[in-house]
Amino acid sequence: MSITYSPHYSKVLSKEIVDLGTLYFFKNFLVAEFNEGVIIGFENFNETRAKIETYFGNKNFGFIANRKHSYSIVITDASQFNRTFKNLKAYATVTYSTFASKVFEMENHFFDFNRQNFGDLDDAIRWTEENLKELD
Repeated sequence: MSITYSPHYSKVLSKEIVDLGTLYFFKNFLVAEFNEGVIIGFENFNETRAKIETYFGNKNFGFIANRKHSYSIVITDASQFNRTFKNLKAYATVTYSTFASKVFEMENHFFDFNRQNFGDLDDAIRWTEENLKELD
């Protein structure tokens, strides 16, 4: 499901289109819908990273990867992502296939973020909001 079909869509504060896909910014989290076939590494994440840093600054935030499309993450860049996003406190993925769920499990071994996988975007948003609320 795309964020535009979620009941949470009305709470979107800003929609940003970047080279890697589309970012939907909410008060304290974002939903990223990356394009089919992109390879996400630390170097080509600059535009996305800049948007995140501009929007959230140093405050705690959540990140939801709505994996509507198939794409890859350069796993050897995980340590750079871990160091860069110290204020990322909830990372949810929404996967729509068994394969994508297995990829999430594999990625879990490399990322330090509080991570959870979901089969439904609305569940991922609720989990992210609950995790961020606990930090207030």
